[in-house]
Amino acid sequence: MVVSLAGGVDPSALLALLADGRVHSGARLARELEASLGAVRQGILKLKSLGIDVEAQARRGYCLAQPIEPLDARKIRTALGHDQELKLNNLEVLFEVDSTNSRLLKAAPPPAGQADVCMAELQHSGRGRHGRRWIAPFGGSIALSLGWSFRDAARANPALSLAAGVAICRALTREGARGMSLKWPNDVWFSDRKVGGVLVELKTEAGGAAHVVIGVGLNVSLSAAARREIEKTGVRAAAVADACTQAGSRNWMTGTLLDELLRMLDQFEREGFAPFRDAWTALDALRGRPARILAGSSAISGTARGVDEVGALLLESGGRIQRFVSGEVSLALNLGDA
Repeated sequence: MVVSLAGGVDPSALLALLADGRVHSGARLARELEASLGAVRQGILKLKSLGIDVEAQARRGYCLAQPIEPLDARKIRTALGHDQELKLNNLEVLFEVDSTNSRLLKAAPPPAGQADVCMAELQHSGRGRHGRRWIAPFGGSIALSLGWSFRDAARANPALSLAAGVAICRALTREGARGMSLKWPNDVWFSDRKVGGVLVELKTEAGGAAHVVIGVGLNVSLSAAARREIEKTGVRAAAVADACTQAGSRNWMTGTLLDELLRMLDQFEREGFAPFRDAWTALDALRGRPARILAGSSAISGTARGVDEVGALLLESGGRIQRFVSGEVSLALNLGDA
């Protein structure tokens, strides 16, 4: 077992032992981790400080409030098709990180046609659109980033976030979710509630290439407490589990998600948004509904009319169609933000 240089236990190793949700005595945990009882107690305190709900039961031991399925690189790879697995330059699974997007943006871009993937159980500085904090409930979410090199930076246009949304919905459908939809430009919805979102960040490289990082955050399952915490931020929250008849494997779902994203990137780089437009339209949660555009301090109300051939939002207002480009504005339902 891994023991830190400071003599404490590795929190990820301790968590792996507790993941089944059963009660584990301190003595047994100490034996498994080759550590002292004091180090185990400090490890438990560390997990609690990270917001992980560990219960201490007198004279019995420790257990998680709910069992979890820790992320496992080997299991995630199993869900990938052979052709897509060959596109993985690197797959990194971390226990904690500041931000998976930031980690990949700081790294060298992957070779053309291959992807670097980083995911973590805990993000301390996870970001959503416009720099908003992204809350990812421990053990009940997927937080991953995928780095890709576009040979032609012009190909890495704003419609990429829409194509990524299509890929995510395809993956969730494969995993048994029904009724998923998309809200322009980068939110995944279920029953007008936010399940997750996409954050695309880009660095232009020498020679006209671009290093793109696609960040994906998804609520896989939500406890009542986690749902309340998210909704304190003004977001009406949902989880993939709400759209499924039975719970699935978080690792398998993550692998399926990567499989669809890699398929999408290969096609998007060759053909752009065009092959994804019809699929996006079919998933459009707001098409034909009253909506408003928030552009700076101005608000424009109208009726959402889908997207054009490059993914720009079309809003009918005052008898004419106005076009808005992703990244310039925010879109919300007239009857309340999502």
